Amino acid sequence: MTASTPLLITFGIYLLAMVGIGFAAWRSTRNLDDYILGGRSLGGYVTALSAGASDMSGWLLMGLPGALYLTGVSEAWIAIGLCIGAWCNWRFVAGPLRVYTERTDNALTLPDYFTTRFSSDGSAANGRLLRIVSALVILVFFAIYCASGIVAGARLFESVFGLPYAQALWWGAAATVLYTLIGGFLAVSWTDTVQATLMIFALLLTPVIVILGVGGPVETLRVIEQVDPARLQWIGGGGLVAVVSALAWGLGYFGQPHILARFMAADSLAVIPQARRIGMTWMVLCLLGAVAVGLAGIAWATQHPQQAVALGENPERVFIVLAEALFNPWVAGVLLSAILAAVMSTLSCQLLVCSSALTEDFYHGFFRPRAGERELVWVGRATVLAVALLAIWIARDPDSRVLGLVSYAWAGFGAAFGPVVLFSLFWARMTGTGALAGMLAGALTVVLWKHTGSTLYEMVPGFIVASIAIVAGSLLSRPPPADVQARHAQVEASLRESGY
Repeated sequence: MTASTPLLITFGIYLLAMVGIGFAAWRSTRNLDDYILGGRSLGGYVTALSAGASDMSGWLLMGLPGALYLTGVSEAWIAIGLCIGAWCNWRFVAGPLRVYTERTDNALTLPDYFTTRFSSDGSAANGRLLRIVSALVILVFFAIYCASGIVAGARLFESVFGLPYAQALWWGAAATVLYTLIGGFLAVSWTDTVQATLMIFALLLTPVIVILGVGGPVETLRVIEQVDPARLQWIGGGGLVAVVSALAWGLGYFGQPHILARFMAADSLAVIPQARRIGMTWMVLCLLGAVAVGLAGIAWATQHPQQAVALGENPERVFIVLAEALFNPWVAGVLLSAILAAVMSTLSCQLLVCSSALTEDFYHGFFRPRAGERELVWVGRATVLAVALLAIWIARDPDSRVLGLVSYAWAGFGAAFGPVVLFSLFWARMTGTGALAGMLAGALTVVLWKHTGSTLYEMVPGFIVASIAIVAGSLLSRPPPADVQARHAQVEASLRESGY
């Protein structure tokens, strides 16, 4: 299709606003701490919506509705698992991680935290090795994760503007890379807040209009049942294994660097409970909307066979097709900008985490330990561009699917980092050897399990194997020295005193 004038105007206004925020954040970015964590200055509202927007990428408006449209309500277990996992992450990880990273030499990145948390425990897994392995895990899986966002953006530009996929890749990534390059963490967090607001508006409005267009909730369910009764069954063709795999998505939250960075950047421990309430409300409503779009899309496409043909080629376009068909071009432009918002919010923070790993954990940690702040910020900007180009290269296949790329990267981080983060926060006996063993075991299990052809999501074996490796590696190595255990006790005391 050829983009209409309203679509061009709404997209143009949105993109200019995001880049404008990037320039505003540039004025507040004075050093690497500002560029990577915004000087730990985020309030509760921005922390909540930034964590949510950076979590819910293009798969929320494309991948998940597409899965519901194709398979039915059994795919909603993914949303349930994510809600449980996100709440546990906010409740049990956010506060301790915020305190611990400040106590461990003001750690700016997850590899930085692992290094300072275990560097003095006297084990064979010294801080340098932990820093290298964790930074490599980030680069490998985030390259895949960034590619999923670029694919989602390319699908949007391909559908809306009629661009060839190869051109749409570059246009979809350009604006995100620009404001991330300019403004760093503050730009990403401020734009996330705007983008999260746009996403929830689109996901609440669209399913309501679609259901009314079909004839109401009862008629929608009747049409779906008439098309295929199996699409309304909670236990689908994959059986209990598929349910467990879907719920296991929730385990991934404990190891996602781009989400954990929001906890680390919170202004104080006191803002975490407020942020949790805001963030979880936003998330539940967005996921309900995404599920409703996918299911209502089945009924709507049944009544409009010509659109069903287009969706048969790529079900992940269901939100785009519904927005274009049911709304006037001005409103459709705003709704489709929500997809771009979802893509940009997650892609930007992923690029920034990759940049921080390369800048802080490799360049500053190994090659230029005395580099000045201005030099580090510019190196960070250069690595954002480099990682973006790598992700575009990975996403070059026009048959790429958003949800497939996201699920692989999500499992990689969840298994490699999730158990390490949890044990490091709550088990004083954990050692650097245990952390290294768990990180390697989790990442390798995900990669190997992916190629077994098993229907069980690789997150499940990866998380279990990593946990076992952490316990075994810690118990087989010397206990941490007294100062490390004393710091752990001080963090626990601070949390108790704050009533967390």
